[in-house]
Amino acid sequence: MEFKDKVLDDLVARIRALEAEVEARVAEQRAQFRYRVERNRIRFEHGVQAGHRVFRRGLWEQLRRSPIAFYLVSPFIYALIIPLSLLDLVLTVYQAVCFPVYGIKKVPRSDFVVVDRHHLAYLNPLEKLNCVYCGYGNGVLGWAREIAARTEEYWCPIKHARRVRAPHSRYVHFADYGAALEYRRRLGQLREHAKGDFEGE
Repeated sequence: MEFKDKVLDDLVARIRALEAEVEARVAEQRAQFRYRVERNRIRFEHGVQAGHRVFRRGLWEQLRRSPIAFYLVSPFIYALIIPLSLLDLVLTVYQAVCFPVYGIKKVPRSDFVVVDRHHLAYLNPLEKLNCVYCGYGNGVLGWAREIAARTEEYWCPIKHARRVRAPHSRYVHFADYGAALEYRRRLGQLREHAKGDFEGE
């Protein structure tokens, strides 16, 4: 979507170029650490995982050295799996029911919920469990954010009067606060934009 403001259009283009540079750097690091991703599966070069096992910290050693406070707060941390799982289920139903009605393209869950760190041989079982949990939890929340962003862009694409910290991917496209004529003129265009992919194009 092109902006009415050329400066804003240029800034967004620069942001996308920087994101592409970040992706290129990550690809370079993959080569450095001798792995590749094939069909969503991680493949290490021969001998790499054996080298990783040298750096694995024993489970009992980790448990013995952990402060008692870690054990006291862990029920609160792991209890979040209940609302996260419920949110995951509700989002699945919400997208399946509502998005087709409005013609909004569904947000692929697999683009956000990425669970792959448990394959690292230098992690012990507890570290692997924690990595699965964090990947799942942050993934569901990121997925929820994009679903909410598309919903907001369709129904209420108006910027707030106050500054929003770390706005979602679609916020920059919204009509300015108080710009009544702009909102009415662009609402149809913004709703069409809401139907697009994650990148917003």
